[in-house]
Amino acid sequence: MAMATGESREETTPIHDYGEADGWLTRTSKVSKIIFFLIHLSSLLVLLVGAPAEALILCAATYAIRVFGITGVYHRYFAHKTYKTSRTFQFILAFIATAATQKGPLWWAATHRRHHRYSDLPGDVHSPKDGFWYSHIGWIFDGRWKGTALDLIPDFAKYPEIRWLNNQHWVPPLSLAVLCYAIGGLAGLVWGFSVSTTLLWHSTFSVNSLCHIWGSRRYGTTDTSRNNWLVAILTFGEGWHNNHHHYMSSARMGFKWWEYDITYYILRILGALGLVWDLREPSEGVMRRNLLEKTESPSSSNA
Repeated sequence: MAMATGESREETTPIHDYGEADGWLTRTSKVSKIIFFLIHLSSLLVLLVGAPAEALILCAATYAIRVFGITGVYHRYFAHKTYKTSRTFQFILAFIATAATQKGPLWWAATHRRHHRYSDLPGDVHSPKDGFWYSHIGWIFDGRWKGTALDLIPDFAKYPEIRWLNNQHWVPPLSLAVLCYAIGGLAGLVWGFSVSTTLLWHSTFSVNSLCHIWGSRRYGTTDTSRNNWLVAILTFGEGWHNNHHHYMSSARMGFKWWEYDITYYILRILGALGLVWDLREPSEGVMRRNLLEKTESPSSSNA
């Protein structure tokens, strides 16, 4: 079992032996900014390539797979450790998530842990109190957050293969772009990578921005987090953000039966297959604690 859980006899190396955590693409920040804007601009090539059915299907598939990569892997696994998996499957999940083009797993999880530590306070990475634009996208270009804070993510930084992936975080997105071109030519590349990535970015960024200014609050948290049904649809359940800030250790963010949480459903399927286990759930006591409203129905939960 030790070999299955990524503990004990598995080979790891000390964090201090790693050196640069983020790779050349992060250090050459001008290049990464250019790539960011070029992916947005290249989405306009849909006017040239049209909208063939196979390209649209590819777009939907790469969006869905990578949304889960961000929500179920980067967020609920690496940032919050809401379930367990084997070391092998950990790397497979991390590779898929890194294809979302949101840098490496150590950077993403460490940055998110910082967000929770200082949520809506000075030091928060993307608080709407610094402005909607900043919380949505401006923080990405803030040099304070470009490096991986290894001290915030020592539990996963001990794995050399995860550190390699964090350093070479350009490999999975480039591999996906090549695959999309191989499958569907230029139309496949534009829809399957450029359009899909742009939609993915702004959907997941909306959790940082919209879910702190628009929606309902079930729990009296110390921040401005809100539950937003629309963002929950776009992000496979991440829109139940007030639930999450109330109890961040849960693999399930939709606490009520009507709060759809596709990420959680996928995790349950992976659990049934034996690929993940020990999914953490909120207890009845947790769900009743710090309630702002004692009763709630599906109709009253709308943002």
